[in-house]
Amino acid sequence: MPSWPKHPCAFQGCPVLVDKSKRFCPEHEKQRNREYEKYGRKYDAKKRYNNSWSRISAKYRKEHPLCEICFAEGRAVPSVLVHHKIPIAEGGTNRTENLQALCSSCHGKIHASRGDRWHGSQSDSYE
Repeated sequence: MPSWPKHPCAFQGCPVLVDKSKRFCPEHEKQRNREYEKYGRKYDAKKRYNNSWSRISAKYRKEHPLCEICFAEGRAVPSVLVHHKIPIAEGGTNRTENLQALCSSCHGKIHASRGDRWHGSQSDSYE
């Protein structure tokens, strides 16, 4: 089956071609994530995700090695992170009932639809 043609990195002036599922080349993706962590993410989020969260997340992913959303749709995709169904900032907890093992694609879709990072749209420009 043919794949989609590659497109230029969304970073202004970058000529590197990337897959359809990506917006930025690996170099600019790292830069964008650093900028988000430094300027875009709320400060108190860093307090909530500490070493204890790392242990909880690792244990949950070990028990749930596949993305729960993809698995429900009949696909076996490895989970790469753990998501809070109800965010901690909105009164959620780290209890297993509130956790969900997800692939990065499903996690991104959830947060994009909530408007958490992209303010409702992935097409917002940060350049």
